Amino acid sequence: MILSKIQSILEFNKEFVANKEYEAYVTDKFPQKKLAIVTCMDTRLIELLPKAMNLRNGDAKIIKNAGAIVSHPFGSVMRSILVAIYELGAEEVIVVGHLGCGMASLNADRMINSMKERGISDDVLNTLKHSGIKLENWLRGFDSEREGVIETVGIIKNHPLLPATVPVHGMVIDSKTGELELVVDGTLEEKAAL
Repeated sequence: MILSKIQSILEFNKEFVANKEYEAYVTDKFPQKKLAIVTCMDTRLIELLPKAMNLRNGDAKIIKNAGAIVSHPFGSVMRSILVAIYELGAEEVIVVGHLGCGMASLNADRMINSMKERGISDDVLNTLKHSGIKLENWLRGFDSEREGVIETVGIIKNHPLLPATVPVHGMVIDSKTGELELVVDGTLEEKAAL
C-alpha cells in the first residue's frame, strides 16, 4: 500500500511521539534570545538559517513568508512582529532575505497564467479586478534581495506601533553557504537617532 503524503507524516509522527523524540525540543513560548526574525519560506533555509545564526529551538520567533517581505504595514506579518515584541518579549527584529530568492524574479503575468491553467476562471480574475484588487501589484516581488530587505526594514522601523527602542536589522544569507551579510545595522541607526 502506498501512503499519501499526509498519511506518511502521521505514521512518522506516531513513532516520533511514542519514542519521546520531542523531548529534545521542549522549551516555552518566549524567545530566549529575545529576537523576532522575518525570513523567507524558501526550503533551503529551514535548517540552514537557524544553524548559520546559532539559533536553537526556543531562541527566536521566526516569521516566514515569500521573500521575507512586509507588504502591508497592518498585515499579518507586522502583527506577528508586534505580538513577538509586546506579548513575548522580543527586543530586536532581524529581516533575513536570501540570495537566489524567487521573489526577485517573480513574474505576475506568468503566475496569473499558471492560475488559469490550474482552473482559476477568467470570471474570478475579472471579479477581483473589478473589486479593486490589482493582482499584478499584489504578486509583485522585488528587483534585488538587498533592496527587498532594506524596504522591509524601513516599513517595520517606521511603523507607528513599533517602540523606538527596538532595533530593526537587515541581513542577506547565502542560501548555499549560510554566509550572512549585514545590510542594515539597526543598532547604529538607533544610536544615530539619539
